[in-house]
Amino acid sequence: MEKCVIMTDSCCDLPIEYINEKNVPYVKLSCNFDDKEYADDFGTTLSYKKFFDGLRNGIVPKTSQPSSQAFYDKFKELIDDGNDIIYLCVSSGLSGTFNGANVARNMILEEYPEANIDIIDCLTGSLGQGLIVKKAIELKEEKNATRKEIVSYIEEIKMKVNTYILVDDLSYLKKGGRISGAAATIGMVLHVKPVLTLNDEGRVIPILKVKGRKKSLAKLVEIAKERMINPKEEIVTICHGDCLDEALKLKEKLINELEVKEVLINYIGNAVGAYSGADALAIFFMGEERQNHII
Repeated sequence: MEKCVIMTDSCCDLPIEYINEKNVPYVKLSCNFDDKEYADDFGTTLSYKKFFDGLRNGIVPKTSQPSSQAFYDKFKELIDDGNDIIYLCVSSGLSGTFNGANVARNMILEEYPEANIDIIDCLTGSLGQGLIVKKAIELKEEKNATRKEIVSYIEEIKMKVNTYILVDDLSYLKKGGRISGAAATIGMVLHVKPVLTLNDEGRVIPILKVKGRKKSLAKLVEIAKERMINPKEEIVTICHGDCLDEALKLKEKLINELEVKEVLINYIGNAVGAYSGADALAIFFMGEERQNHII
C-alpha cells in the first residue's frame, strides 16, 4: 500500500492546531520584521497580534521564500521515510516558492529516480490554499484515495476556489508589487474599499469598488450567494488581519443566509499579511470559475 504525504507551505494560513493534528509537513517562508528575521510558522515565533500591531505602527515587513535547499531537505526526509509526496504550493503568481520547489524536486530525482513528488501550483494563497489542503487531506482520509486520484482531484477543483478580499490599506500591496500603483493610489485617494480577487494566473486584481467598509462586507456575502456552489455541503474559509469581530460577523451572515456547512476562521499569516496589511479580510469558497475582470 502506497504511503502518500500531503505537504504545503506556511502561506496556507491554516490554524496551527489543524497542522499539528493532521501532522502536515510544511516549509516556512520568512519575514523580516522590525529588523529581525522570523520564520512564518503560523504565529508561533512572531505572534499574529504583535505582527499586525507593528504594521499599524508603521513597520514595513519584507518576506523571503524558502530556499531550494529547505525544500530539498524536507523532500529527502519524506522520501527516505518511504513516502510519495503531494506538495500543495502557494500561487506562482504571488511568490517564487513554486520555482524553488521544482528546483529541489529535480535535485531529488537525480538521487532518487523512482521518487514520486507532485508539485501543484494552487494559484491561490492563504486560506484558499488552506481550503485545498483540507480537501486533499479529507479525500485521503475519508476515501482512502491514491496519490494519482488526489492529484487529479486537486487539479480539477483548484480553479473553482473563489477568493474575495477586502484590504484596508492598499499601500502594502503596492509596495510589494502585487497591485499596480495607479489602482492603489485611486483607492487611497477616494477612500474606496476595492474588492480584490485572484485571477486564473493566481494574481491579485481589483474587480469592484465599494464605498465604505460596511458596504464592502455586505458585498462579500452577496458575492458568495451568487457564486457559491452547494453551500449546505461546503466549507467556507475566512482569514483576517486582526479584525476578528468582523470575521465573526461575516461568518454569522454566511451561516444564517446561506446555511453553509462549516466556516473556518484564522488569522492571515505573516508572509501573506506583509502584503495585505492590518484589518484585511478575505473569504474563500468553492464556486463558479474565477473572475478575471472588473464587475
